[in-house]
Amino acid sequence: MRRIRKGDQVVVIAGKDKGKRGSVLRVLDDDRLIVENINVVKKHQKPNPTRGVAGGIIDMEAPIHVSNVMLFNPQTSKGDRVGFRMLEDGRKVRFFKSTGEVVDV
Repeated sequence: MRRIRKGDQVVVIAGKDKGKRGSVLRVLDDDRLIVENINVVKKHQKPNPTRGVAGGIIDMEAPIHVSNVMLFNPQTSKGDRVGFRMLEDGRKVRFFKSTGEVVDV
């Protein structure tokens, strides 16, 4: 089970986009995330007429390491550390370390 999953709101804590907030679009295998509007780079793309792709310079989100983001806690409006807890019914859930509130219900 991962601490940060697709669809989570995260806050960047290190790098050029420090302090920005975004939603996780994809979780890659090697502990990297693609976050919406974070770590945007310019890519020079060749045209591909068979796929209908136009050439030019496009903006795209590059992967960011999972250690550079924290899960956003809406109660405190800040990034928060995440832990794991077993519920009475046997489910394993994530919770915020500062408030003890369960993340996924």
